[in-house]
Amino acid sequence: MKVIPFQVPKTRQEAFRLQVDHLPYFYDRLHQHSETQIMLIEQGEGTLIAGDYVGRFSAGEIYIIGSGQPHVFRCDESYYRNRSKKNVRATALYFDEHYAGKNFWQLYELKDIQQFLAKVGIIRVDSKTVKEVTALMDQLTQTQKTIKLILFLQLLHVLAHAKNLKRLSVAPVQRSVPDEDKRMNEVLQFTFTQSNRKIKISEVASVANLSSEAFCRYFKIRTRKTYTNFLNEVRISNACKLLIEGEPNIQLVCYQVGFQNLSHFNRQFKKVTGKTPSQYKQQVQ
Repeated sequence: MKVIPFQVPKTRQEAFRLQVDHLPYFYDRLHQHSETQIMLIEQGEGTLIAGDYVGRFSAGEIYIIGSGQPHVFRCDESYYRNRSKKNVRATALYFDEHYAGKNFWQLYELKDIQQFLAKVGIIRVDSKTVKEVTALMDQLTQTQKTIKLILFLQLLHVLAHAKNLKRLSVAPVQRSVPDEDKRMNEVLQFTFTQSNRKIKISEVASVANLSSEAFCRYFKIRTRKTYTNFLNEVRISNACKLLIEGEPNIQLVCYQVGFQNLSHFNRQFKKVTGKTPSQYKQQVQ
């Protein structure tokens, strides 16, 4: 996906950048940066698009976004409503070889971490490792100087040797082109706000200012999936939200998120999540 280049604020020479965000919603434009990002979601929920992955994110989860990987943590529509009292909170670590210097990252003692970072792609941290990493990131916000660096390296060591990391995407990095960035983000914005109804390819193609045929080629080249598949994944993400919130009527969920046929909804739900809607509902309740 073509995306917006994003520059992480960096005010001094440092081994990594620690940033705590408390906002109405997360930055909602598809973007990329050279830094690897470790993202602890403390408050907030929505749909994560990262590489060629589309799925739900929620509080208590940790994601690792590899260098140059396009991504956006798009909050649910309720966060954008006027007078919404919802907000988000996250702690994020950003780092690359330019922070502490290339020689530092090539030290023999960091070889296991180098190998891990070289193949990150997009990863979600699962199970007990979440608690361990959360505790370390909390400590990082409260310490300075040498202890802070030690904790940072300890955190990377934990991740490099964790057995319960879920690899969500290994999509190759694509560099951004400004005009294409704007077009893709307009398509995403349209999809997120209109996915609860029937969308014709000609309609979304007009948003991108392309013919239907040109748009289908454009979207497939940049996302490695068809627009219809992407739209279904966004709808399934929204369906998961409704089931998590306790909506008992699966047929109602089907139509609310934009599917026109219950059997098609059931097939797509299992394709994306690996479970039927009923199984998913039982798991989250």
